[in-house]
Amino acid sequence: MGSAVERTDEHVREYLIYRGFTSTLKHLDTDIKADKEKGFRVDKIIDQLQQLVQSFDLSGLKEYWLYLDRRLLCRLEDVYRSTVNKLRTSLYRYYVINTVQKGNIEKTQEFFQKQALELQSQVEWRDWFILPFIPTPEQNPAFSPYFSRQWADTFLVSLHNFLSVLFQFLNWLSPQPVLLSFDAEVQKTTSLTEENEQLCQLLFALQTESRDQREGDEMVHHKLPVYVQNMDRLGDTELDLVSSQRPVSAATTPSRNFFSTFLPQGRRTPGKLPQFTTGSSPSQAAVGRKDPPINLSSQSQQSTNQSTNQPTNQPSHPRHKKIQEHEKERKMLFSKPPPQIPEKKGETGEGELLAEASSEPPDPCSYSRSCRGGAEGGGLSMEQPFIKLGQEEYGEHHSSIMHCRVDCSGRRVASLDVDGVIKVWSFNPIMQTKATIMSKSALLSLEWATKPDRLLLLGSGVGTVRLYDTDAKKNLYEMNIDETHPRILSLACSPSGSSFVCSAAALSRPGSVDSAPRLPVPVSGQLLLWDTKTVKQQLQFSLEPEPVAINCTAFNHNGNLLVTGAADGVIRLFDMQRYESAMSWRAHDGEVYSVEFSYDENTVFSIGEDGKFIQWNIHRCGVKQSEQVLPQDATGPFVLSGYSGYKQVQVPRGRLFAFDSEGQHILTCSSSGGLIYRLTNGEPALESMLSLGGHKAPVVTVDWCSAVDCGTCLTASMDGKIKLSTLLAQKS
Repeated sequence: MGSAVERTDEHVREYLIYRGFTSTLKHLDTDIKADKEKGFRVDKIIDQLQQLVQSFDLSGLKEYWLYLDRRLLCRLEDVYRSTVNKLRTSLYRYYVINTVQKGNIEKTQEFFQKQALELQSQVEWRDWFILPFIPTPEQNPAFSPYFSRQWADTFLVSLHNFLSVLFQFLNWLSPQPVLLSFDAEVQKTTSLTEENEQLCQLLFALQTESRDQREGDEMVHHKLPVYVQNMDRLGDTELDLVSSQRPVSAATTPSRNFFSTFLPQGRRTPGKLPQFTTGSSPSQAAVGRKDPPINLSSQSQQSTNQSTNQPTNQPSHPRHKKIQEHEKERKMLFSKPPPQIPEKKGETGEGELLAEASSEPPDPCSYSRSCRGGAEGGGLSMEQPFIKLGQEEYGEHHSSIMHCRVDCSGRRVASLDVDGVIKVWSFNPIMQTKATIMSKSALLSLEWATKPDRLLLLGSGVGTVRLYDTDAKKNLYEMNIDETHPRILSLACSPSGSSFVCSAAALSRPGSVDSAPRLPVPVSGQLLLWDTKTVKQQLQFSLEPEPVAINCTAFNHNGNLLVTGAADGVIRLFDMQRYESAMSWRAHDGEVYSVEFSYDENTVFSIGEDGKFIQWNIHRCGVKQSEQVLPQDATGPFVLSGYSGYKQVQVPRGRLFAFDSEGQHILTCSSSGGLIYRLTNGEPALESMLSLGGHKAPVVTVDWCSAVDCGTCLTASMDGKIKLSTLLAQKS
């Protein structure tokens, strides 16, 4: 509602300027500046309250709360009055605690002097009058919980949620003006337009696939049905694109890859698109709720009518016969319901399609059906481990994301895109950009320092590592690593903060800083240990059997162990007390993309180029505890396709999976958002629990910030969008 109000204000301003009502425009701007409801924007109301608290403006704080009470809160039912009183008490306590933390004792005493008459009769304030006379109130058991950051964050989030629900309730109680409803109409029109376009594309794909199955591997792939040729929604450019991107042989490429070019998973649609079964014709599947508009030319309609009304005793023209067949299939397409998926495919003549379907990676969401159960399966439904409270979007990037990491304190996020732009931003209590870093040279890696957590390590493609202070917004140091190995692929800071590990690699291709996909033969690399305080190299690790590029690195909780994944598919475990390799084993066929310690640190998890997610026992070298094949959109390389032949391929750089606070659940990438699995000891190794969704492009890196029962999942995609999904853990 708040965004609709802002856009409406802009349109009203534009209208007043057009009409020449300058005096009315001045009054409007004056009223907007003095608007205490902030255009129904809850985040701005919270900002105003925090500003009054930080400036020790007690009278302004009381006046603003009284206005909210008279204007909004008084309209609630009496049952909510106790909640309003608790929020007001917490707001005053938030103010008092802030005066004590800032050392402004005068403001603390002033509060109790001015509020004595109002507060002395309230039971919850009796013990608080001794607060100004306690030397160290933050150590007093009665007041210490209120000095924690957790209490302050919980109060602000509670107030934010209460006001958000309040505005929704008031909007339902008193319908919004007609002028504000245009925003909803625009969104509805946009959604219908996208749905219409998607259904047209699906119709074309279904018809083309049907012709492929009947006529085999012939050049008839490039011949389009008559009614598709005359579609207004599919012009010549789109049809040429489809013809150029379709494979010559249907047996060489699975049909799902063909559909993924035209049907991105992130489209907003009212319903889920039908899925095809290998045992039935695609023409029998229903397309959606309503038919897409298909405009036929008069000539095509005339020829169709003539062929339909032709007597049966006369021989039909072959062209008219085909038109009749296509028209019949089109009617079947929109009239029949979606087919049930058969358990067995017993039909003959479809072995080729069966082979294609079996070669595709399993759908990760299929695992969730067994764990959710429900009425369909006839079993007991398992309670979801997480509740998705909400999802926000950070959209300051304009190109594909490479890295997205939360700092150790869980307060800030650093994200890096392929254009070398770094954004440092916070999301609690509101989403706000703190710093923007522009780099002349290409950046390949990013990592937060552990102590102090405001420092950021940035690895470039020209052999340098920068230490950046996000508070002062300046570079502290710039270290020259090695000219022969200029690509800084991975950075990892030890938990003590005294040192960091740097992985440097040679160029993948002459004259190229970074190439995708990488060369089949692993390039040379180095693994170096640098001292953070002296800014000097301490040592170079020995990489056996040969120096190779290290793609990913991770420390355990105390920094005594370091695990690395390399381009030769080998995982190496280093003893950081002796600075030597403890063990190494070949883990994947191809490169190792991401590696992490388990919660108990007895095992190591890895994802590789072969698409496998494997758990390794570090006490028994090279012994697998579990293994599962993941779909390509979870392991990479990631592909973003579009119109006009546009195609972008990105090799994994950032973290491909992340654990929750207890190490029982894992967050992975997908084509339309993050997927949360539960780790199991049996088969399969992963059980799908929750799909976060929200993305229109493939997700390339994830992170999971956990705090108490609420956690924030970050999923970053190739279109530059980062989604923050707030989860609530359900304790059993």
